[in-house]
Amino acid sequence: MIRAGEVTVNGHVVTALGTKADPHRDRVVVEGRPLRLASKREYFALNKPVGVITTLADPEGRPSVGDLVKTLERALHPVGRLDFHTSGLLLLTNDGELTARLTHARYHVPKTYVAKVDHPPTDADLNALRAGIRIDAGRAAHARIHVAKSGGGKSWITITIYEGRNRQVRRMLEELGFRVEKLRRTSIGPLSLGSLPTGHVRALTSVEVTALRRAAGFE
Repeated sequence: MIRAGEVTVNGHVVTALGTKADPHRDRVVVEGRPLRLASKREYFALNKPVGVITTLADPEGRPSVGDLVKTLERALHPVGRLDFHTSGLLLLTNDGELTARLTHARYHVPKTYVAKVDHPPTDADLNALRAGIRIDAGRAAHARIHVAKSGGGKSWITITIYEGRNRQVRRMLEELGFRVEKLRRTSIGPLSLGSLPTGHVRALTSVEVTALRRAAGFE
């Protein structure tokens, strides 16, 4: 490309092989297109505690996800949100393309939650959740669901959704008359919370990143 005169640095055609440029200061153009320095994509899993908001900072001074990951000293953003009273798996990354796909309903990436509710669901309740609950003016929200255990008048329900509407799981259950006492997200697509302690963060493995990107339709 240099021999063909297709590379310029700061508007001047490069003629010598081995010419050096600083990608942070110099404008390098190859075949008419500016060359941009690619940032390293990074991916982390956080087990968000209850009582923490899913933002990097809060003007009201409430505990935030940013407080939990500030020691990483990286420019990361949360993928989607978990509300103040919901705990569990939260993905943080600087990969904007992956974020867009994981949060858009068209890619059908499943998110699984475990909910503790105040009374056991009936077969009619379970069928209604599977068929779809209308929680706003849009289309009905569907879920894959089963009862993990029941006792003492309470039930633990595992529920999988394929969208990310605001407080979707809580709103679906509340629409059927349930009071959600606890809610924890356990997985996003193939990525599982596993044994990650509450409030802790870890880097994803290359295998996990590959599986997550494949689930989002990149491969």
